[in-house]
Amino acid sequence: MLVAFVFILGLFVGSFLNVVIYRLHRAESFVKGFSKCLFCGHRLFPQDLVPLFSFVFLKGKCRYCKTKISWQYFLVELATAIGFVLIFWKIFQTNELAIFQLANLSIFAHLIFWWIIFAFLLLIFVYDLKYYLILDKVSLPAIAFAFVVNLFFGFSWLNLLLAAAVGGGFFLLQFVLSNGKWIGGGDVRIGLLMGMILGWPQVLTALFLAYVLGGLFASGLLIFKKKHWGDKLPFGTFLTLATFIVLLYGETLINFYWSFWKW
Repeated sequence: MLVAFVFILGLFVGSFLNVVIYRLHRAESFVKGFSKCLFCGHRLFPQDLVPLFSFVFLKGKCRYCKTKISWQYFLVELATAIGFVLIFWKIFQTNELAIFQLANLSIFAHLIFWWIIFAFLLLIFVYDLKYYLILDKVSLPAIAFAFVVNLFFGFSWLNLLLAAAVGGGFFLLQFVLSNGKWIGGGDVRIGLLMGMILGWPQVLTALFLAYVLGGLFASGLLIFKKKHWGDKLPFGTFLTLATFIVLLYGETLINFYWSFWKW
């Protein structure tokens, strides 16, 4: 029951994230104004905005102008819901009784923190995938938020600064050596964000995983001739995905890795 509630909550948060992505790109406020069709400009009403279901019932088209709607809206809503459930499941470890214990207020705080961090990561993931751009107005507030909240949860500020220096410095070095040809400045800030979210040494795990994921994806694109050598890839998508995976399963990945060295 609680998992279903979390899933539905995630759907509505995902719907809001879609609005943020669209309005950031058009330099519009995402806290004011009503929702409208991107094509005909017709105002959208509650029956047009039910996450997932409106897209399915309307067959992926605007109710008013019948123009096809991007699958981004459906997928972001679904991804947010799944992410919220995974975080909830990880933190509470399926122990629903813990939710009703006052002593677990700190667990609730962790839950909200991870949900907000996930929302930031998903915004960066989708925006970079779609526009090949990492916005400072998203990454910089995320860095500050992660740093302050992790300090509150007991992280050492030295640990966080070290992790941020490693993550950001790794990409800054590449940026300087290539004169901005290998990576963009946004990747440097994502490196800082990874460090502030994960701390040391988990940031190393996330960096390694990001390059593995990026390499596999790029290889697939080259094999199927969707990309050519020298083409750009939105690397921020792999950095944010790796950060989320390590946030949830970092220790499991490390243990899995070291298990190969025991043979």
